[in-house]
Amino acid sequence: MSLDAAELGPFSSTDEKMSDGETCSARILRTPGDNKRRWGVILDAGSSGTRVHVYKWLNPAKAREDADTEHLHRLPKLKTKPEYTHKIRPGVSTFGDNPADVGPEHLQELLDHALEIVPANQVKDTPIFLMATAGVRLLEPLKQKALLGEICSYAQRHTDFSLPDCDLHIQVIPGDTEGLYGWIAANYLLGGFDSPQAHQHGKGHHTYGFLDMGGASAQIAFAPNSTEAKKHANDLKLLRMRTINGNAVEYKVFTTTWLGFGVNQARERYVEALQAEHYTTPHELLDPCLPTGLRTTLAGEVVEGESPDTTILGLGQFDKCLARAYPLLGKDSPCEDEPCLLHGQHVPAIDFEVNHFVGVSEYWHTTHEVFEMAHKDKAYDWATYQRMVKDFCSEEWDDIKANVAAKKWGKKVDEKTAQEVCFKAAWLIDILHDGIGIPRVGIEKSAAGISYNRTKEIGAHAKDKGFLDPFQAVNKIDDMEVSWTLGKMVLYAAGQIPPSGENLPVGFGPNLGLGPFQEAGSNYNPVPIGDDDESWSEVAEDMAEKAHSRSTPGFLLFMFTLIFLFYIFRKRERRLRLYRGINATFRRSRRPGSPRKGGRGFFSSSKLFGRSSGNYERVLEDGMQAQDFELAEADSSDDNEHSDSSEGSRIGRTSGLATPKMNVVNFDSASYFDGSSQMAAQSVGLGLGMHQGGLSAMDRSGLVVRTESRERLQMLGAGRRSRAGSPTRMKSPLMTPLEEV
Repeated sequence: MSLDAAELGPFSSTDEKMSDGETCSARILRTPGDNKRRWGVILDAGSSGTRVHVYKWLNPAKAREDADTEHLHRLPKLKTKPEYTHKIRPGVSTFGDNPADVGPEHLQELLDHALEIVPANQVKDTPIFLMATAGVRLLEPLKQKALLGEICSYAQRHTDFSLPDCDLHIQVIPGDTEGLYGWIAANYLLGGFDSPQAHQHGKGHHTYGFLDMGGASAQIAFAPNSTEAKKHANDLKLLRMRTINGNAVEYKVFTTTWLGFGVNQARERYVEALQAEHYTTPHELLDPCLPTGLRTTLAGEVVEGESPDTTILGLGQFDKCLARAYPLLGKDSPCEDEPCLLHGQHVPAIDFEVNHFVGVSEYWHTTHEVFEMAHKDKAYDWATYQRMVKDFCSEEWDDIKANVAAKKWGKKVDEKTAQEVCFKAAWLIDILHDGIGIPRVGIEKSAAGISYNRTKEIGAHAKDKGFLDPFQAVNKIDDMEVSWTLGKMVLYAAGQIPPSGENLPVGFGPNLGLGPFQEAGSNYNPVPIGDDDESWSEVAEDMAEKAHSRSTPGFLLFMFTLIFLFYIFRKRERRLRLYRGINATFRRSRRPGSPRKGGRGFFSSSKLFGRSSGNYERVLEDGMQAQDFELAEADSSDDNEHSDSSEGSRIGRTSGLATPKMNVVNFDSASYFDGSSQMAAQSVGLGLGMHQGGLSAMDRSGLVVRTESRERLQMLGAGRRSRAGSPTRMKSPLMTPLEEV
């Protein structure tokens, strides 16, 4: 199930090509205006492959200049697109024995992809990170060090991306750090940070818990309630970020990882347990977690006919599968630091009255890839999901194969997916309900005695109350993938904002300060904002995104017409060229000797086209979106590694467990233009980015201008007019020519 902007929260090119195949000339046009944006590149080096992500956001100085009071108290707004992401196989860990080959045979393709997206004049100021998980963690220390060193050296030699510190930018991150980044990403997209008042879960709590599961490990990250936070203060991480106005916001988060609890390694442990049991025949293991009649090798390869090796025969008994998988949770393992959840690992008590979790990666794929047709747009509930899995797994394997061929469950479900889903579903249910303790919606009640409607859709209540189900699987929120890489880049972008008061570092570390504080690694190199117009391609791109979010043909036509008018009229030189062209046409069409018509025509002498025209410049920027909730469809990736786990404040220094008070100040600047549905939802009947309480860069006519001072325009003998703004220049919300005085 995908969460979308209209009800959930904020957001999606390989290169600067647009969807219809924009040419490289548009990329050249784009460059001059790009000093208003910052860029970041991050490579997720997992076990099965490496994925490059490119993100962009407004230059902090520009964001602060244009933000209204509300947006000043928000984090930087990052953007990306599906085309900004590119994955190649295999993973970098396969180069452990030959590190010299990792550059030309692996990294170069990813670097080229990023260089096609980031404007050339921004590359030197764009940071690049490679964060390795999964396979690289399993390499011997010497091989790991040699591989990471070669990666950093190659990137420094072959690109101009900002890479000043190899240890900071190229590293293996532990699972708990990966979980923290994922927690940042989820809350950033859901709106828990920027709109806490819309996500009050009770007891001053407004953030969401985060669950991630890949092939080899699983992570959990959440902010405990205030009682548990005090009791287990030494177990928490202190996370500090910075809002647009430079204020520090802090959160106290618990995060941990369970190695061996990813779906692939859990399956390996399960097969080992089967082997340890008595078989009915010397070469056959009976497995209730495989569809009826399916026979495989111990490694999971389908066997046709007889085999001399030990095989596994599917029984299709899902209830027994759940029971067989349960011991793998390690609930009976010794717990040295109470309380514990899985395998004796300490986790503070979870208050499901205020802790609501989102699950990504395998939590999404296992609940949606096969069962999406019947389960999409519904909040996860144990009874419905278990019934669907049970019905599926009881089918004969031959029937399942036929249904796969007929695309019954969609084009992304192949025989391998269908073969593995029964065990994966059992493992997920065991982890969620018997391991972590997520209430079985519709069956159990939470600790506070609140029952949940098991068929309730998030969209029915999310706008008013936020996401209140105890668990929900997600893949994308407002078309942006919930990835730990986003969390890392949000932290970096927040670190670029100069502090408004005490210079507290942005990053994370032990809550009680008993250890190193890992800073975000942000650079403060100023990027001149400039006075030049933003490029046509950038304007078209942003306006098209906003128009698309409105989803109405009439609005689309209006927006593209508006873009065309901006393009034609935004510069005086273009107006004059158009005027001369039209006048020349009229002169050619007028018969010789025919009298001229009296009066001044629109094109001949109006202030819009004539020499006395004021020098107008468009001032149109991206907007900061508010966060709402909505369910929507999202495409699933064709692999299960969407995170590194596939290794298988408030204002000032306050805790993130309390709702911040917004100090409203006068901010004499036009707010961002934002045509998103979120801003419209928060506006009171104004639409198109207008909202109460502050100036907007968009009036009802939809046009924005910047005027030059009258005195400057009337200077005689001063040569060509300067484009520099007058000290008395002010922004006008109306596209109206200057009146004569």
